[in-house]
Amino acid sequence: MTHDLTLLGLESSCDDTAAAVVRRHADGRGEILASVVVDQTSLHRDFGGVVPEIAARAHTEKLDVAAKQALMQANLGLGDMDAIAVTAGPGLIGGALSGVMFAKGLAAGASLPLIGVNHLAGHALTPRLTEGLGYPYLMLLVSGGHCQFLRVDGPQEFHRLGGTIDDAPGEAFDKVARMLGLGQPGGPAVEAEARSGDPARFAFPRPLLDRPGCDMSFSGLKTAVLRERDRLVEASGGLHRADRADLCASFQAAIADVMAEKSRRALALYLQASPDEPAFAVAGGVAANQAIRAVLETVSTEAGARFTAPPLALCTDNAAMIAWAGIEGFAAGRQDDMTLAARPRWPLDTTAPAMLGSGRKGAKA
Repeated sequence: MTHDLTLLGLESSCDDTAAAVVRRHADGRGEILASVVVDQTSLHRDFGGVVPEIAARAHTEKLDVAAKQALMQANLGLGDMDAIAVTAGPGLIGGALSGVMFAKGLAAGASLPLIGVNHLAGHALTPRLTEGLGYPYLMLLVSGGHCQFLRVDGPQEFHRLGGTIDDAPGEAFDKVARMLGLGQPGGPAVEAEARSGDPARFAFPRPLLDRPGCDMSFSGLKTAVLRERDRLVEASGGLHRADRADLCASFQAAIADVMAEKSRRALALYLQASPDEPAFAVAGGVAANQAIRAVLETVSTEAGARFTAPPLALCTDNAAMIAWAGIEGFAAGRQDDMTLAARPRWPLDTTAPAMLGSGRKGAKA
């Protein structure tokens, strides 16, 4: 590439409305010129989780505001953009639809190319933006709705090595937070409570460690926490603060142990191809968990692979990753037209069998 590429990215697949302006310089270096995230936590707090209808309406109201703020922060206008990138899935269909329709309007009005981005690809390609990581690298994509090991060979080349067969870790964190009376989002709440707890007090299961391969399961672990909570409540007439902290710490330790062992196995598979510069990247909301991140870094170092994880602000949903994924696709000659559709399901590795089942709308993961 002999010139800079600058894109406006839009993200609205769940409960954060985001817009960002990202530039890829002629030398391949990525730069975030602006990143705006409009948080919806206060809108969903009383419901114990994200309400799709509320999220979609909030996206519709805030997408233009976020886009305008991002352009102002970058001190640029739509005329300075080379294209517009938008999350087209997977995610809550109402939010994805809001983003796609808004992006179509902007692209048509400004006569700009449109690129629909897979939200998961945004996470998976983030190390390219932040670290300039070269292909191929091993990616652990771990978030509220997804958990999978991917060998990333190119901007549209993802090969799944394993993943969760039921709940994603982030989903398990949210459910445990709710059952223990903690706030949402559950990941940060459980992590904060776990800091004062004893991770060895409760012997929670480490699912699927007795089976070969890189697949994971977290549904039974969540159920084990529920049963232990009920036992404590019955024995003590309530749940004491120390008990809750110990439950959180023991649960988090079980998650970390499973992910560490499965990462060792995924690294062994990845390293069989003898990559020139072995690298293990972690992305997604759960990558913000410092205890889990530390364990994974140790595993990567022991395997002789460079470890990388995005800055915390880029672990959770954001539009900078969408703009960057759009840049990579656009540079490779890909763009969409006005037939671009929002998709609730959109697996990265379309050649791998569905892990969570499939239906009329396609494979879930």
